[in-house]
Amino acid sequence: MPHDHSHAHIDPKSGDRRVSVAIWANGLLTVAQIVGGILSGSLALIADALHNFSDMASLVIAFAARKIARRPADERMTFGYGRIEIVAALINYTTLILIGFYLIYEGGMRMIDPPEVQGWTVVILGGVALVVDTLTALLTYSMQKGSVNIRALFLHNLSDALASVAVIVGGSLIILYDLRWVDPAITIGIALYILYLAFTEIGGPIRTLMLGSPPDLDCESVIDTMRGTEGVADVHHVHLWQMQEHQVALDCRVVLTGKGWANIESTKKRIKDTLQDRFGIAHSSLEFEHEDCAHEDADLYGHGTANEHVGHSH
Repeated sequence: MPHDHSHAHIDPKSGDRRVSVAIWANGLLTVAQIVGGILSGSLALIADALHNFSDMASLVIAFAARKIARRPADERMTFGYGRIEIVAALINYTTLILIGFYLIYEGGMRMIDPPEVQGWTVVILGGVALVVDTLTALLTYSMQKGSVNIRALFLHNLSDALASVAVIVGGSLIILYDLRWVDPAITIGIALYILYLAFTEIGGPIRTLMLGSPPDLDCESVIDTMRGTEGVADVHHVHLWQMQEHQVALDCRVVLTGKGWANIESTKKRIKDTLQDRFGIAHSSLEFEHEDCAHEDADLYGHGTANEHVGHSH
């Protein structure tokens, strides 16, 4: 299956502007919600503020990551800096998980002894939060399809918007019916939703940082295709990974027939062209061995063992 390259592309400077607007909006909102939460006695409002603060931190990290990711490769980072965005996404999801567990604990404590809550303050600030969260989600929506870093931000903001709706509903119930338990109950609901989002999304960045094979790439098909190429007898010691989010890389040892060895450059070109055309693998490092002098009992994946017989390679 070819690796999908049909992602939305936005001018980097325009994208940076969108992220910086979102940073300021979330920063101001966080301060307003924390002050409002303390004055009104609403944990749900403080929960929403903490979530917004994590969003602002996420936006700052993402903004820095976008800038760093554009640096060219150098002697310290020979693969370039693109993976910083994957690291940023992992940090953001981890903070969401920590915040989620903290809010469940605080909500549970308040369910036991619900405090008095100023409903109107909760509703007004919840409304302001909903506007800011919706604005931020709209700013990052078109950018999130092609970036795990921005997707983490978008999901943060989407969950924030839903949390703000819950805060408004909770504040309204307090005003109308003096249902104090609703505030911590909504807090726990927000926290569970945060945890659901974080745990379902965190696997992608972890897989990439662990040098896992791309999830939408059929590794067996790649290997079968290489083995079926004219002049190729076998392949082993295969590594398939994502150099960056949308850049698949492959390195392996290719065992050539006598005919393939005699025409090694044309055989190499045939393999590389096939990898690019069929699977979107633009970066491939191939080491060649003659079938008469190939590694014995070599593993298909991984580095193999040190005591394998080493043949002549090209």
